[in-house]
Amino acid sequence: MSTTSTILLIPRPFARLAGAFTLVPLLPSPKPKKVLPAEIWAEVFRCVLEQEDGAALLWTLVKTSRGFMESALPLAYQRIEISTVSKLEKFYTTLYSADQKWDNIRRIPYSAPGRWVQVLDLSNLTFTGHAQALLLDSLLTQLFPLTPFLSHFSINPAFTLSRRALMALGDREGAINIKSLEGISHVPGASLAGSLTEEEPITWLLRNCPTLQELEVVGGGLDPSESEWSFEATELSVLQSFKPLSLPNLRILTLLSIHSASLLHTLLLSPLPALSKVTITPYDDIPYPASLASQFITTHGLNLRSLLLFTPKSWPTRLRPSPRTLLLTCPKLRHLSLEHPLPSLLTTEPHQLQYLSIPRPSSPSWELLFPLLQQLPNLCAVRIRDVRWLRKGMNARAQEAGVQGEMREWRRRLARRGVKLLDSDWKDIEV
Repeated sequence: MSTTSTILLIPRPFARLAGAFTLVPLLPSPKPKKVLPAEIWAEVFRCVLEQEDGAALLWTLVKTSRGFMESALPLAYQRIEISTVSKLEKFYTTLYSADQKWDNIRRIPYSAPGRWVQVLDLSNLTFTGHAQALLLDSLLTQLFPLTPFLSHFSINPAFTLSRRALMALGDREGAINIKSLEGISHVPGASLAGSLTEEEPITWLLRNCPTLQELEVVGGGLDPSESEWSFEATELSVLQSFKPLSLPNLRILTLLSIHSASLLHTLLLSPLPALSKVTITPYDDIPYPASLASQFITTHGLNLRSLLLFTPKSWPTRLRPSPRTLLLTCPKLRHLSLEHPLPSLLTTEPHQLQYLSIPRPSSPSWELLFPLLQQLPNLCAVRIRDVRWLRKGMNARAQEAGVQGEMREWRRRLARRGVKLLDSDWKDIEV
């Protein structure tokens, strides 16, 4: 037995019998604990993020130990949700300070934590004034270059990003990594022809995002003071000179309150082979080329699986009619959501539609829907988009009055054909 593993009990110096006694341990030596690989800890922290208030809990774990901090900190910065401009300013200061201290001695391409940020969610920001909007625009202009791996960006559409902010987002390193842009507010130029002398910043941004999969753009709607049907042929010729966009992976597209703009015309002329879901505001009473919404549905409707017609609420809300040819131009639709006033849809043969959504039930709506049921053999459910079933416990008179009574009558009629009636939460009355 080696001296390193032997424990000797040595008597006191003036003991009668000198010597050394071997001290034998009564219990075996403890085995060293196995260290979990970093990949397993990362998976544990991902499970933490999936829990309610997981982000706050993860930041608590980051402060527990240095080992936890090394594994959990990249995940904590992976998804950033900010609801105030002051928090965004602190976040920018953190990234900027880290970038100033960064060097390439360790051969890491970008500074941390900027390189960890993949999702930046500003959709819960509340607009409080132009000074706040200007500060936000300036912060984002400086923040975007510090996040090279940003793939998902969303913002409250009440904020309109300036040209410099959009250019900073599209001109930075890693713009090709962008997969989703949501809540982008679009304000076209004062003159359509004048705005085409130079490409719009949002169009230029899309040219630098070839891997984009989801896009949401919100416009300002149709100004009643502008001439709805004025559109010069020379302006159309300038539009047609645009180079089409290359967006082979774009699957989900939302265009709200945009009836005619160079962006919409560029998307109209661009091939979108992967497009399967479109949400758009209808303007069928404004003929082409003054309005491009109906023409866009006709052009890209062949492969659509979901088409949602929606007009954002405003004051006053101006509802415009929808195309009657939706089922003819979109033969592969599985879900169609209509807006008031409901169109009398044209059909020449049975359609494969499975889900139909309407805003609210009424007797005129049923008169339009009933003849259509004969041409929808695969229809599974009709969804009432803006109404919920009354909760359990309400008396029978309340359940049979008003919209609730109309919904129950629709439910009885549709049940004869094996079709369910669902509310805005996609729930049946029995759930």
